[in-house]
Amino acid sequence: MMALANRSSPLVVGVAALLFLAGALVEQGGRAVSRLVGPLRSPLGLAALAFLSWCFVSLAWSPFPGLWGRVLSEFLPTLAAAAILARLAPARLPPWALPLGAGLLAAACLYIVASLALGLAPQAWLGQRVALFMFNRPLLTLLLLAGPLAAFLALRGYPLAAGALVAVTALAILRSISGAATLGLLAGGVMFAIGRLAPRHVALALAALTLALAFALAPVEGDILHRLMPEAAHERLTQSSSRARVAIAQSFGAAVAQAPWIGSGYGMGLRFADVPAAQALEPEMRAMLAVGHPHNSFLQIWSELGLVGAMLAALVAFLALRAVAALPRLLFAAALGLLGAAVAVMFVEHGAWQGWWTAGCGAAITWLRAACARPAYESV
Repeated sequence: MMALANRSSPLVVGVAALLFLAGALVEQGGRAVSRLVGPLRSPLGLAALAFLSWCFVSLAWSPFPGLWGRVLSEFLPTLAAAAILARLAPARLPPWALPLGAGLLAAACLYIVASLALGLAPQAWLGQRVALFMFNRPLLTLLLLAGPLAAFLALRGYPLAAGALVAVTALAILRSISGAATLGLLAGGVMFAIGRLAPRHVALALAALTLALAFALAPVEGDILHRLMPEAAHERLTQSSSRARVAIAQSFGAAVAQAPWIGSGYGMGLRFADVPAAQALEPEMRAMLAVGHPHNSFLQIWSELGLVGAMLAALVAFLALRAVAALPRLLFAAALGLLGAAVAVMFVEHGAWQGWWTAGCGAAITWLRAACARPAYESV
């Protein structure tokens, strides 16, 4: 669906969540609700609720409350649907779900490769917008899903199919213009290899360091890149608008320095040039704040929710990493690969609250949990 309509994943995940929820209610009645609420009492669940609560609390100082509701109305339903799906679907997937999911993912990759080879002729035939970047969202969704699905296939005894799925996903990504997907592919591959080959405690330490650096460096990313990135690198990354991205990161980082503790309010990215924290900035910096978001989810959390929001988000991430620590080796490596790919993309790409990304992450976690629900093969 994402390959054909690049904003469709929230709808797909939402419908799937409703169907699984309806089935669970018919099957278990009130116990299904308890099954959903139970994880919220865990440390990870409480941390997630604390972060969402802080998003709501930030309404008290948000200069444009209407934006707050508009952004949350996209993010919160998708997040709820993803959580329901990840909780209810894994143990209830029929045997044919895995080959169907893997086959459709491979078909989506081949469709993208063929479309690019034909100069986007299929998009013209379908009456869609003809632009290379229209595949960026589908490719990032495929990037998230490929690792968990490949690990699931390998655990079921189909290593060649798992390798083929990874290969066709890599082919589609490398044929595209999506620098974020390419970076995510590289980061995910490195983290998977570390999780597969390094001692578990070393792999966990490196994953934790990656998360810590992503949060810690976000407010100063623009300044660091401005000082260290050579002109030759900008020339090679012209397609990715690297100069503009550095300027945007510098501008949002400067705005964070004006409101470092509590931020400017959830969902303010769409009008960030008009928030109080932006008024002290130079006009050229304020102009760069009008892009809607800083193309760095960690920096967006800092700018909208401040140090408090960043610390709560980091707590959620570290508790999720702790939950990964006990997985069997292959699933542990796949989870670290997913983490590496997601962090890399979040550091350079979309807004933090976009529904298509939330849905993709939820679907990837669902497939990973589905693999965990099957008999684990520690030797694999």
